[in-house]
Amino acid sequence: MHQQQLDKIKFTGTIDAELFSSTAKETAQKIGENKNNKPTQLRRFYDEIVMWHEKTQQADVDKFKEYLPFIKMINAKVAYAKGRKHVDDNYMQLINHCLKQVTDQKTMNIFKTFMEAFMGFYKVYGPKS
Repeated sequence: MHQQQLDKIKFTGTIDAELFSSTAKETAQKIGENKNNKPTQLRRFYDEIVMWHEKTQQADVDKFKEYLPFIKMINAKVAYAKGRKHVDDNYMQLINHCLKQVTDQKTMNIFKTFMEAFMGFYKVYGPKS
């Protein structure tokens, strides 16, 4: 995935009005080009993101800091899935880019919402299961 495309995915400062629409759509199209990403695998990662989102939204700042290393461990799980050829390099770069930006409840919420939009578009542009 090109750095220029990843740079559009920003969870801090003023959130781009297109983040959950055209940016999520373009990202899903790019990742959907390679039919090697298994939809069930992407869904599992999304479900884990939602689970962490739910836990963190009720957490205080200290509890969020305790959760953060486990949230960032999603990178390792995606790398393992890539090693097994269940996801491609583009998806791994996307998750890595997004997780780098998760620092608090607000950025976690934006990450979850972006991935929700991405998954909706991926259903259209990804491989048909």
